[in-house]
Amino acid sequence: LQVDLWQPSSTFHIVEGTVIDVRVPQNTSRSLLPYLQQANIQYTILISDLQEAIENQTGLRSHRNRRSVSGYNYEVYHSLDEIRDWMHHVNKTHSDLVHMFSVGKSYEGRPLFVLKLGKRSRPYKKAVWIDCGIHAREWIGPAFCQWFVKEALQTYQTDPAMRKMLTQLYFYVMPVFNVDGYHFSWTNDRFWRKTRSKNTRFRCHGVDANRNWKVKWCDEGASFHPCDDTYCGPFPESEPEVKAVAHFLRKHRKQIKAYLSFHAYAQMLLYPYSYKYATIPNFSCVESAAYNAVNALQSAYGIRYRYGPASSTLYVSSGSSMDWAYKNGIPYAFAFELRDTGHFGFLLPETLIKPTCTETMLAVKNITLHLLKKCH
Repeated sequence: LQVDLWQPSSTFHIVEGTVIDVRVPQNTSRSLLPYLQQANIQYTILISDLQEAIENQTGLRSHRNRRSVSGYNYEVYHSLDEIRDWMHHVNKTHSDLVHMFSVGKSYEGRPLFVLKLGKRSRPYKKAVWIDCGIHAREWIGPAFCQWFVKEALQTYQTDPAMRKMLTQLYFYVMPVFNVDGYHFSWTNDRFWRKTRSKNTRFRCHGVDANRNWKVKWCDEGASFHPCDDTYCGPFPESEPEVKAVAHFLRKHRKQIKAYLSFHAYAQMLLYPYSYKYATIPNFSCVESAAYNAVNALQSAYGIRYRYGPASSTLYVSSGSSMDWAYKNGIPYAFAFELRDTGHFGFLLPETLIKPTCTETMLAVKNITLHLLKKCH
């Protein structure tokens, strides 16, 4: 049976008692459900007509005006072109706080844009790196990155915490890491995950950009097969997107103190290690930052996040950006798995963008302020 694993991302992680979310074609469900009943495996149908759910989310685009009264609407999902135009606009209208630049080009030749946020208050400042959209289908990620930028610019004058953050730190925000894959998830396949690089031998496209980093590369939780969703690539940093960001982070490793990556879905806040069950040296600092961040997040709408080392909280996976960042001297490395826990999965409705981003914002501010307080 051909099924698309939504959670966990790979069959390696399936053991007795694991809860699994799968997407199946309509005709497959006819043979799958009797099989599950026979095998005595309990199941619930979360979304009975996925096609309809997709069309409800993207079908409205042509009919409704994509811009709200005040300009850009942060409570809808945006195509890659819209996000790029928005970045240019923000860069032009907030030149005092924003500097836009590119760290390289994607496999299909698109620029990899990053926004540098912060007051140019002194020559040297520590920095926080934030990326979204490593996995194409996780649309809530790029929505959060844009929300973060909006909040920073809108509340800089009025919120002392935000003012402190932008005065004392720089934020490098990359709204869409996997630009080719994200574009493809809008035009061809809503549930595309990987990059779009071509594999000549297998005629399968793409590499899992979160298994392509040079840290325990292609070990547990990654696949050597080019057609798999967790394919690690032919070699570490084979993907131009990963290579470009790794190069940038290496170059600025002394300046960057935190690395935050946004994924979906699971409602978790994860820190290293992902590739092994072991305790990081600065565990107590990172753990207390995570604990406080999760509490801050919950204070908004009561949404509970689990937190902990990625390997034991989610599953073991090698070659992840978070582990790589940590191994390369960035002391605070986190991966967020945003809403939800599977009811909507990758099709989180646009009505939930605002609450999701609002609560996540509290966690990010919490981590950032923790960083400024110096934990030893």
